[in-house]
Amino acid sequence: MRLLVVEDDPTLCVSLAATLREENYAVDTADDGEEGLLKARNGEYDTIVLDVMLPRMDGWQLLALLRPVCAAPVLMLTARDTVADRIKGLNLGADDYLTKPFDTDELLARIRALIRRAAGRTHPTLNMGDISIDTGMRSVTRGGNEIQLTAREYALVEYLSLHKGEVVTRTMLYEHLFDEEDSTLSNLLDVHVSNVRRKLGRDLIVTRRGHGYCIE
Repeated sequence: MRLLVVEDDPTLCVSLAATLREENYAVDTADDGEEGLLKARNGEYDTIVLDVMLPRMDGWQLLALLRPVCAAPVLMLTARDTVADRIKGLNLGADDYLTKPFDTDELLARIRALIRRAAGRTHPTLNMGDISIDTGMRSVTRGGNEIQLTAREYALVEYLSLHKGEVVTRTMLYEHLFDEEDSTLSNLLDVHVSNVRRKLGRDLIVTRRGHGYCIE
């Protein structure tokens, strides 16, 4: 899953991005509103974490301009904690609101919930036959036994599972699994798919020639 963090505090931005990457997310960052709007418009993000008090364009303005062209869930992250501020953010199209200082575990839980809801899934566990994906623990079991996946392999399985029954193109997978700092090879996705099939069974991920991949 790929996230965008728009935060002008350099220490918090670096810390937050590092925390999210440790949780196996691909993360892009922006330190002002105009850069955040540009990246949000041109990228494919599963959630946008957006500060309110930003230089060049504040979070309210960014959100108002973004909403007509982008459906990605937005989590407002700000020190402004009045009821009026929360109402303003929600009315402008924010999906959730978390005030600073915040608990990291709560932030991660809220991000996971936003990603599930955006995919039309409400339960944190995704089941496919004897394979179970716990999106809260970010773990995969088969027949009750935990299967060790790399961060990128897990992200691939989770994304396809959240879009079960849909054909997901290679372009979409690259856009949602890799961030702007990744230097990817053309066959890297094929390697991850092959590894997942070896660990979870060849029939889990179906190749649609000329289209992409899906979990049926």
